[in-house]
Amino acid sequence: MFPVEADEGTSPWLHLIGTVLPGATWTTFLLMAGIGCVTAAIGVTTAWIVATCRFPGRGVLEWALLLPLAIPTYIVAYAHVEVLDFTGPVQSALRWLFGFKSAKDYWFPNPRSLPSAIFVMSLVLYPYVYMTTRAMFALQSAATIDVARTLGAGPWRVFFRVALPLARPALAVGVTLSLMECLNDIGAVEYLGVKTLTFSVYDTWLNRGSLSGAAQIACLMLAVVFLLVWAERHARRHQRFSHAASRNRPMAGYRLTGSHAALAFTACALPVLLGFVVPVSVLVDYASRRLEVLTDPGLLRAARNSLVFAFAAAGLTVGIGLVLAYAVRLNPTRTVRALARASSVGYAVPGAVLAVGILLPLTYLDNRLNEATALIFGTGAGLVLVSSGVGLIYAYVVRFLAVSIGSIESGLSKISLHLDMAARTLGRTAEQSLVEIHLPLLRPVLVSAGLLVFVDAMKELPATLLLRPFNVETLATWVYVQASREAIGDAAPAALAIVLVGLMPLLVLSRIGRTSERRGARWRAAAAAESNG
Repeated sequence: MFPVEADEGTSPWLHLIGTVLPGATWTTFLLMAGIGCVTAAIGVTTAWIVATCRFPGRGVLEWALLLPLAIPTYIVAYAHVEVLDFTGPVQSALRWLFGFKSAKDYWFPNPRSLPSAIFVMSLVLYPYVYMTTRAMFALQSAATIDVARTLGAGPWRVFFRVALPLARPALAVGVTLSLMECLNDIGAVEYLGVKTLTFSVYDTWLNRGSLSGAAQIACLMLAVVFLLVWAERHARRHQRFSHAASRNRPMAGYRLTGSHAALAFTACALPVLLGFVVPVSVLVDYASRRLEVLTDPGLLRAARNSLVFAFAAAGLTVGIGLVLAYAVRLNPTRTVRALARASSVGYAVPGAVLAVGILLPLTYLDNRLNEATALIFGTGAGLVLVSSGVGLIYAYVVRFLAVSIGSIESGLSKISLHLDMAARTLGRTAEQSLVEIHLPLLRPVLVSAGLLVFVDAMKELPATLLLRPFNVETLATWVYVQASREAIGDAAPAALAIVLVGLMPLLVLSRIGRTSERRGARWRAAAAAESNG
C-alpha cells in the first residue's frame, strides 16, 4: 500500500517542528479564520433575509441557497480556477475589453492563493451557517421584535441588538461545522497552493514516506478538532434562550418592494450563482465536449468502485447506528448514552487523521495474519485487509456513523414507548419488537440515513486517497488525479456525476422543510384564530 516505516536519522517530530509545522499551522489558522468570518457573513445575511423578508423569488432562493452543499469543495476549486485563470473567460474578457496584451499590463487576483481558497471554500461551506441560523431566526418570537420596534429600533438595530444575539448559539454551531469541513479538505487546498495541516499529513506520509511524522501532525489536528467540538458544545449550552420563542407568535416579516426587493434577491442569489451555478456550468461545458470519456474503462471502474464502497459503508453504518440507537432506547443509562455519543465523534475527525489512525492497527493486524498463514500454510496471505478496501470502508463507517445515529434516534423518538410496552405484554422480546414494530415504522428514516451516508462516502476524498487499495480509483480520486494533471475536461464527467448524486440529500432536506413549513402554517393559522377568538 503506502510506506509505513518512520524516517531514518533524526526524530521526525523535531524535523517537522523546524520545517513543516510553523508554516502549515499558521496557514491553517488563517484559512479557518477567513472561512469562519466569510461563512458567518454570507450565512447570517441570507438566513435573516429569507427568514424575515417577503419578496419575489424568496420561495425558490430559500432552498436554492442549500445547493452548494451538493458540490465538494475540491470540485468548486477546480471550476473557479478554470474561470478565473489567465486563459479563463474572465481575464480573457478583460483583455478584450481594455486591449491588454499580457498579464503584465493589468493586475488580477491570483486564483491559486490563500484569499482565493477562503473565497472558494466559503461559497461551499456557508450553507452550514445558513441552515442553523435560518431555523433560529424563524423560531424567534414576534413579541420580542415588536417590543424592540415600539422602543424605536429600526430593522438594522433589531437585527444587531436582538435577533443576532439570540441566534448566537446556532451561529457558533454552523461556523464550527464549516470549520470542521475546512479541516477535512485536501483536494481544494492542494490545487489552490495552500499548504495546510491536512495537506502536510498527506505530503509527509506519501511524498516523504514518514507515517510516524504524519501521525504526529494528525495528533495536532486532533487537538484542533477537540477544541472545535468543545466550542460547539459550549455554544449549544445557551440554545435554551431561544426555545420559548416556539410558544409565541412568529414574526410577520418585512414585505419588500422595488429596489429593496431587488437588493434582497441579489444578496441571496449571488452565493447560489457563484457557489453552484458557475461550477456546474463549467462542468457541463467541459463534459459536453468530452463525451468520449464516459466510455473510458478507467472511469467506469472508478464509478463501480465508488458504488461498491458507498453501498457497503451505507449498509454497515445504518446497521450499526440502528443497534446503538435501539440500545439507547432500551437502556437509556448514562453509560449507554455516553458510548453512543462517543461512537459519533468520528464525524468531527478529518479523513486524513482517520486514515493515519486506521492504517497503523490495520497494518499490524495484516502482519500478524500474514505470519499466522505463513506458519500454518507455508505461505503468507499478504496484506489482505489493506489491499481489500476494508480499511476504507471502516473509515467511512467511523466518519459517518454520527449521521446514521442522529437520524435513527430522531426517528425512534417519534415512536411511542407505549408500543414497546404493548409488545412486551404480548410476549415479544426486544429483538422481535425491533423487527416487527420499529423497522417497518423506521423504513423512511433508515432509507434517508443510508442515502446521506452513501452520498458522503461518494464525495469523501482525503480518507479515500490515503486508504484505497493499489490501482483502485473512485470517482472522487479520479477527479483528483485528472485535475492534478490539469486535465479538467477528463475530470468533468466524474465531477458532474458526484454533483448529481450530492443533490439527493438536498431533495430530502427540501421535502422535510416543506413538511415543516406546512405544519408551521397550520400552527400560525390556529394561533391567529385563537387570538381573534
